[in-house]
Amino acid sequence: MKQTTKQKILLLLLSGVALGLSRSPKGYFKIIKSVSKVWKDIERKRLYAMVREFYNDRLVDYKEYKDGSIKIVLTKEGQKKALKFKLDEIEIKRPAKWNGEWRIVIFDIPEKLKKTREALRIKLKELGFLELQKSVFIFPYECESEIDFIVEVFLIRPFVRFVRAKSFTNEEQLKIKFNLT
Repeated sequence: MKQTTKQKILLLLLSGVALGLSRSPKGYFKIIKSVSKVWKDIERKRLYAMVREFYNDRLVDYKEYKDGSIKIVLTKEGQKKALKFKLDEIEIKRPAKWNGEWRIVIFDIPEKLKKTREALRIKLKELGFLELQKSVFIFPYECESEIDFIVEVFLIRPFVRFVRAKSFTNEEQLKIKFNLT
């Protein structure tokens, strides 16, 4: 999925990269020495416009220093939006050879979090998981870190379990569905 400039900036801010802005016309902008290629690829005028838009939308806040520089940071709302972009980008690598282990996600999410539960189901299906039961999904490839990230973003850690299994009932049918035979 190709990221928009808006997504890139929010994700860069989320990853803790500090953006230094100077109010002086000469300094316009100073970016930390370890600036990534992504920052360099974003046109300055576009970046200024996006930061202004983020500030107006309360996605970022700033702290002004005595030397005239400004540190821009994500607000809680900005962090949520950036995490949503990151969530949309998650992909699970599918190695050429399967290691024979099944990954199973089991959850019991309360009714008051019904929308979150549905969002989790949808995301697991998008990632290629197979629904065995309403709250049990299975997948043949390594995905624990991706599931951990999703669980953290959705704030549902106490309700989700991740299991690895060497064998499973009706395993042959699952192998066929996942093209593992």
